[in-house]
Amino acid sequence: MSTGTIVALAVAVVLLVMLLALLARAAGQRRLQRRRDAAGELRQEARSAEVDAQDARAAAAEQAARAGRVRAEADEKAAHARRNEIAAQERADIAVRTTEAARETHDRARAIDPDASDTGEDEAISMNDGRA
Repeated sequence: MSTGTIVALAVAVVLLVMLLALLARAAGQRRLQRRRDAAGELRQEARSAEVDAQDARAAAAEQAARAGRVRAEADEKAAHARRNEIAAQERADIAVRTTEAARETHDRARAIDPDASDTGEDEAISMNDGRA
């Protein structure tokens, strides 16, 4: 082999190595760009998920506030019902005492009235009929 052929072969090998290095570098750059693009897509998905999470938190806070208002209204209605129950019980107690007082008065009247029957049956009937 002549010196010119050896030099040509050496130049060809160097050019081939340089070409392979350039191709490898270009492939590496494409791979890096694909990774950058994938990372960008993941960041966009993360931002979208973050917005969804914020919306969900806002909806949960709104629902909790509504539940608190409903609970407060229910508590207020329950307190009002308890006050009404107490008032009704007090009125029932007054009615019982008034009825007992009326019966005692009828009993005293019957005891001193010489024309009244001793059984009190007539007074009981008249009390039930609302005539007494």
